[in-house]
Amino acid sequence: MTDSTTSGAQDGYRVLAIHAHPDDESSKGAATMARYIDEGHRVRVLTCTGGEEGSILNPRMDRPEVHENLVDVRREEMARAAEILGVEHRWLGYLDSGLPESGKREDLPDGCFALQDVDEVAADVVAQIRDFQPHVIITYDENGGYPHPDHLMVHAVSMRAWELAGDPEYRPNLGEAWAPLKLYYTHGFVVTRFNMLAEAVAQRQANGEMTLREYQHTMTQLAFWRAKQDVYPRVTTRVNAADWFDRRDAALTAHATQIDPDGPFFGVDVDVQRETWPTEEFELAKTRVATTLPERELTAGLPPVGSADELSQSQPPEVPVRPEQ
Repeated sequence: MTDSTTSGAQDGYRVLAIHAHPDDESSKGAATMARYIDEGHRVRVLTCTGGEEGSILNPRMDRPEVHENLVDVRREEMARAAEILGVEHRWLGYLDSGLPESGKREDLPDGCFALQDVDEVAADVVAQIRDFQPHVIITYDENGGYPHPDHLMVHAVSMRAWELAGDPEYRPNLGEAWAPLKLYYTHGFVVTRFNMLAEAVAQRQANGEMTLREYQHTMTQLAFWRAKQDVYPRVTTRVNAADWFDRRDAALTAHATQIDPDGPFFGVDVDVQRETWPTEEFELAKTRVATTLPERELTAGLPPVGSADELSQSQPPEVPVRPEQ
């Protein structure tokens, strides 16, 4: 487990984002993380694997020397993305499981992340939680955002670590007990958002602000996202991060092996995104503080930082995300 970048911020809340592979942090909540950094909070990204089994998805990077040095290349890409976003970074150190064509668990590589014991990996995550002492955790839902075996594993170990980190009886050798106060699922691929973007693009084309070729290209890229299942009904929290979309996109392009600049991530002009849908979406899954839904911030309901620290050290119980009316 090694550092990549370190934020200088010492005040403000602390947010830990747990991700499966390098590049996931830049496609899921990146603008929100950049905004919180600029507002004086600390954000740390915990990347569980090195992305060793990832395919090269950008034709410009599909070269022999990149394939031969993919592990080092992806670590360098992660370092650049972390620097752009301003986040602190840690590697958890597990082997990427890849995505076998068969889709069968028995075809995963020996020793990979998805085949590890959940409790043992959760212990590693607990150590990270007790070290960084986050007030907020960001992770994936039970579907992993999409059902990649490493994403599913991230969900499992995050939820287990949420339960264990604040228990002083659990592995005291891993550090002082610390109970994060809120846990969110990141929902980056909201079909409702892409439908609204498609409407905005169509209006621009009708107004003569786009050529027919630009319009057709953009709609083709949007079709990739619009075909997915919509998670919008699950969203509890929308964070306005429009002014940080450029940072998000710069971090994405830093992962040059994974992100094609002509691909779906950049199918819609950033100005259209800002005007049409300026937020990033999250789902509050667990909380130890009362809050009111819907929220506009991941920090909604948290007491001032000093009091939040004391609360996290006091073994607070969970409270319902949606109290009975």
